Amino acid sequence: MVKNTGQPAYLQIADDLRAQIRGGSLAPGTPLPSTTKLAEQYDASLSVVKLAVGVLRTEGLVIGQQGKGVFVRAADELPLAPEVGDELAELRATVQDLAVRLAKVEEQLATSTTRRSGRSSR
Repeated sequence: MVKNTGQPAYLQIADDLRAQIRGGSLAPGTPLPSTTKLAEQYDASLSVVKLAVGVLRTEGLVIGQQGKGVFVRAADELPLAPEVGDELAELRATVQDLAVRLAKVEEQLATSTTRRSGRSSR
């Protein structure tokens, strides 16, 4: 499964497992296959698979339980995907900018309406 793309094999494996976790193929609470099975599945060495699982641990997608294995974290414990977090931050900034701009327009309208009503009463 690991391809000669120039990207290290452990990152390719981590990307694939991450996609399975995010896509729901590996549901929360599900144990990852053993290191040996993953090595066979990806046609990679045990050390490469361990590095890939280490990446997922660092990202907080999986958690190891001594003597039991490595499990996908519960959905409410999963961190947002970086691109989702980036998009969310960008959306928040845009909404904040629009809120400021809308407040200025409303203030201008209020001022304009007050001036008109003041003129018409004279």
